[in-house]
Amino acid sequence: MPIHHAVLGLLAEGPSYGYELRGSFEEAIGPQWGELNIGHLYQVLERLKRDGFVTNRVMAQTDRPDRVMHRLTPRGREELRRWLAEPSTRQTGFRDDFFLKLFVASRSGESSLRDVLRIQRESQLQELATLMKLRKARAAEPLVRLLIDAAVLHTKANLRITELAEENADHLAEGARGRPAERPKRTSAARRDRRAAAGGG
Repeated sequence: MPIHHAVLGLLAEGPSYGYELRGSFEEAIGPQWGELNIGHLYQVLERLKRDGFVTNRVMAQTDRPDRVMHRLTPRGREELRRWLAEPSTRQTGFRDDFFLKLFVASRSGESSLRDVLRIQRESQLQELATLMKLRKARAAEPLVRLLIDAAVLHTKANLRITELAEENADHLAEGARGRPAERPKRTSAARRDRRAAAGGG
């Protein structure tokens, strides 16, 4: 429950209310994470209260609706310490929607597969360009910059996977139809030319 624990971390700094928590989270993490939906945040707070990690009380306001203030409990503080002391690990197998697309496209033939890969590569190159601009604009914010760096590295890794799929498109398409494919040997120069044409440098 990473969002749940992030909320506990914010409440460790002092009592707060929903919109203030959302603002603090988005300001600290930056735009690369994306907006935190206020409805989802209230669900998280309700779950944390149910688990005994948070308490709340209503504060009356004269000129606006009452405000619900949330406070971390000792149990919540202990849960936060436990979470921080554990490494972050993948909970299930490696799942990526792109591989579902490869699964379907490879069964439609090599031409269809290559179209999907071309679109994916162009999108990833555009994403990298956008990330580099964002990285420059947020250079003075260390945590935001680090998250953007992580996004850059992930995007480069995804781009490399797309390139590998392009290099093996004939093999993937043949394999999807249940027939082994004879792959022609390519020279190192031909492979470099292919990667350069795919935008890999």
